Amino acid sequence: MILHDAEIRRLCEENALVQPYDESLVNPASIDLRLSDELLVEQRHTKAMRKISIAGYTAKHPYGLAPKQFVLAATLEVFKMPPTICGVFVLKSSRAREGYEHAHAGFADCGWTGSRLTLELVNNRQYHPIPLYPGLLIGQMVFLPMECAPTLDYGVVGHYNNQPHVMPSWLSLPLSA
Repeated sequence: MILHDAEIRRLCEENALVQPYDESLVNPASIDLRLSDELLVEQRHTKAMRKISIAGYTAKHPYGLAPKQFVLAATLEVFKMPPTICGVFVLKSSRAREGYEHAHAGFADCGWTGSRLTLELVNNRQYHPIPLYPGLLIGQMVFLPMECAPTLDYGVVGHYNNQPHVMPSWLSLPLSA
């Protein structure tokens, strides 16, 4: 089963699921998500990702993600997943048709809270950059109810709770200044 629009609205209005909540972003079976203003950019001579701000970029004057370039980005929205609801991120089909690709790593465990979703984005185009800017509608979250709360709580076993910024892998990728 997938949560429908009325249930998504109700939970968001009760300060669960997604903040900031914008009712106009609710779809029949998902909620649209937007890019925040920070990226982690791969560097040529080190494994470390460099944090950059795209706060000054707009739809008319975007940051250009170069062909085949990889970045980590974050959603503008912060999640507060209830103990019996999980979510799956999917790229908007319009973005995919423009050349964006997202790694299939957008699963939101029940109990995941206080964090922005980190997105692994690549420009699949061969010759032209694609635009990134704060507020870009990048994807949507589909919510799936569970039969009951799990025995393992993500707050105890997870690594990415209360992460308000784009995050590299906790396993291996350092940040550089």
